[in-house]
Amino acid sequence: MIHADVLVLGGGAAGLMCAMTAAQRGRDVVVLEGSNRVGKKILMSGGGRCNFTNLWCTPSNFLSHNPHFCKSALARYTQHDFVALVEKHGIPYHEKKAGQLFCNHSSKDIVAMLLRECDDAAVQIITQCRIESVAKNDGFTVDTDKGRFVGETLVVATGGLSIPKMGATGLGYEIARQFGLEVLETRAALVPLTFTGPMHALTERLSGVSAEATVSIDHVQFTDDILFTHRGLSGPAILQASSYWRPGDDVIINLLPPADAAEFLVASKRAQPAAMPRTVLAQLLPRKLVVELQDMLWPEFATCALGELGDDALKNIGSQLNGWTLKPAATEGYRTAEVTLGGVDTVESRKVPGVYFIGEVVDVTGQLGGFNFQWAWSSGYAAGLVA
Repeated sequence: MIHADVLVLGGGAAGLMCAMTAAQRGRDVVVLEGSNRVGKKILMSGGGRCNFTNLWCTPSNFLSHNPHFCKSALARYTQHDFVALVEKHGIPYHEKKAGQLFCNHSSKDIVAMLLRECDDAAVQIITQCRIESVAKNDGFTVDTDKGRFVGETLVVATGGLSIPKMGATGLGYEIARQFGLEVLETRAALVPLTFTGPMHALTERLSGVSAEATVSIDHVQFTDDILFTHRGLSGPAILQASSYWRPGDDVIINLLPPADAAEFLVASKRAQPAAMPRTVLAQLLPRKLVVELQDMLWPEFATCALGELGDDALKNIGSQLNGWTLKPAATEGYRTAEVTLGGVDTVESRKVPGVYFIGEVVDVTGQLGGFNFQWAWSSGYAAGLVA
């Protein structure tokens, strides 16, 4: 049996941040990680370079049933605090766009930094450790396939359900329910959308084609690249919008932001009356995409030059390009989702003193662009101050 002040379940971003913070306070900390190494999601993120935070991070970049839930932790440990830690370790980084910060070299630099901090603070990390049961007594008892661990406090940093091939499980939600805590509905987020029927056939034919677009769902919209895949639509703008999508919702795609497609076509008619609509549109969009859109949305004008079409017809084509309305069948689910929406509705439980939930297992989900890592750092730090 191993005794510790703090038991941290999960050696991901949030768990490691919590462990090092608690240990720096003089707490004896043990991290129990189920896989063969810590920080696997960090290592695969950002194309192997880890988009570790965002300079523009605010509470408005997060989804939660309680919009105020994330504010305290984000204020206590900001993106600038984490950047200072990165700079302390001499890790070179750069801003890619919209405040997104990436390592210049490798995500391994971030994992190595966290491990160095943990090592300096004497955190004990045990990998390939399968949790068998968790019990509350005077403190907490965690039985594993590597023995029994007893701690004064318990931190659950087991992540969500996204990317099960990385070892994701519902353990954190099970522990929360065991202790009588509410777990809000979970679903895949930051995930590609899929289609059936003719739209599925179209995305298959266009697989690999990308374009900048504004994607709108309900009251939110995102402008970035979209990518056609053999299953549907992906790309940053689609991933962002997917967090707000529910089955049955329409997705509206403006393929020519910020241009007014109708005005462009009418002006092109005056300047190039002998040109075909697809010819001038191919100046702004991938030609392969334009041809498919023509066949789907305005096939009756496929052989007409601009000069042969009335302004109303061109305006109708333009409105379709600025407001292409689609109804996805589903998402690709947790298999490819970057994060999990919903989850445990508390960080520190009043019902069960001494247990804390941090990171993705909690009902706080960031937008794409480094925000979910910042929630991991912030929530891990906040729990580490009190655990």
